[in-house]
Amino acid sequence: MALGFVVTLTVLVVCIGLIGTCATCLDRTAISRTAAELDHRFLETAPYLGAAALFFLAKRATTGQSERISYALDWDITAEIYAVEGEFVAVLQDIVPEATLEFFSAMYMFGFPFLLVTAPILYFLLPSQRHLKELLIAYLLNYFIGTIFYTLFIAYGPRNHLSSVSGLMYDFYPQAQTMTSAVSSNTNVFPSLHTSLAVVVLVFAWRSRNEYPRWVPIASFVTACVVFSTMYLGIHWLIDVLAGIVLGVGAVWIADWIVTRVEGRPGPAPIGDESEDGITSEASD
Repeated sequence: MALGFVVTLTVLVVCIGLIGTCATCLDRTAISRTAAELDHRFLETAPYLGAAALFFLAKRATTGQSERISYALDWDITAEIYAVEGEFVAVLQDIVPEATLEFFSAMYMFGFPFLLVTAPILYFLLPSQRHLKELLIAYLLNYFIGTIFYTLFIAYGPRNHLSSVSGLMYDFYPQAQTMTSAVSSNTNVFPSLHTSLAVVVLVFAWRSRNEYPRWVPIASFVTACVVFSTMYLGIHWLIDVLAGIVLGVGAVWIADWIVTRVEGRPGPAPIGDESEDGITSEASD
């Protein structure tokens, strides 16, 4: 019951955020154009959607085996991370006002899936599917590389390693632990995939700033809150976050290289009224 409630609540909040973002970034022609070209767009992106789906199915099927390999190798790097970083997260929890706990818990639980879901839908609504193809490959690379690290290394987050760090979100909202434990082990810490995937969305928001100028501040704010919350809530170390940033930026670069090798460089954008592409420009305010 607890898991079902949390999942339902997450879906509801993400849908509200998605609808609000689309209302802010799009005009009606984007929906009508997409409806008219729906079959073509699905066919064009089908290989990338299929590759992502196959990977996640394989990942789901091998999760237990990956954890067994990890514990068999027993390469626990938690002490090494602490030796480099020290009490940074504990100090962070001390200086951040407790009144922000509810906000950052919500950003961690709902802001992260909002970014992951909203970005591909926005790019599917563009006439060119280039951003969507690269985004899907970047998502896949993040999870693939992250799975390798999680298999090779055991790392416990600050809340599990330090008595001076509290698992604030789980103390405040214990139902959240039901959902997070269902999709991730508490040793899946280095690097932070919450950080890397949020950074991927942010980089793509910046790259698509001409098409979606209003998406940039939305993605920037939510990404900053998600990344900060991973440390403030005692889930990740600063080192995990820094590694996640490197992974996210690197994944975007590799994704661009892969799609370019497959399809070539995109041609110049057609000159015309942006409203024909369903984009709401800042000049229309």
